[in-house]
Amino acid sequence: MTLQPSDYTAFFTPGRTFAMAGGMTGTVSVVPAGDLRLDTGRLIACDPLSYVGDEGFEPFTVTVPPGSYPVAASVVTLAEADSSSREDAPEHRRVAAARLTSRDTPPVTWEMAVVRGQDPSELKEGHYFGYGVDAGLGCFMDEAANRAFPYVLDERPEWLWSAMASTGDSAVPFIATDPASGQSLAAFSSGWGDGAYPTWIGRDATGEVACFVTDFLVLPAPGSD
Repeated sequence: MTLQPSDYTAFFTPGRTFAMAGGMTGTVSVVPAGDLRLDTGRLIACDPLSYVGDEGFEPFTVTVPPGSYPVAASVVTLAEADSSSREDAPEHRRVAAARLTSRDTPPVTWEMAVVRGQDPSELKEGHYFGYGVDAGLGCFMDEAANRAFPYVLDERPEWLWSAMASTGDSAVPFIATDPASGQSLAAFSSGWGDGAYPTWIGRDATGEVACFVTDFLVLPAPGSD
């Protein structure tokens, strides 16, 4: 059996708590990034600092109508489970998941987002398709934006760095717009950092695409203890 989706509704329920490894608890807050313009409706997810502008990155096979869609992050505050009465108890925040919402209807089923040539039925048990992160960031963007962007690290990364610095908090997602092309991407820190992360498609009761969620594998998976 391939990797199974988590309860992403719970991931995006403010105040929801999770029991974490090592005796910690995680408390969810939902932090909006803003609206992302999708000119083609063909969504790409990748590490923006390493791969934006790379023609080898393909969009997901499932599309949405062109338009502007809200992006938000599930930000989890991690703290010791018994630290409520300790003023000096350390706590920190991590982005557990990022979501692009395409319809204002609740998702009832989930499927793995894939690009051309990927077939989840061929995966080994516990495996998944996802994108690699080498710079601690993930993003959503339209295929048209990826075609418009240069190689960020090689040519002019300042617009992306400036947008990231303006948040003042690594756990806050943001929209970054390239002044040369006018195209944008929605970026967010990637959980514990570098790795490979799956994206899931949530469909509503009518079968329409309600959202895309990238899971940064911070919160417990179904059935974990």
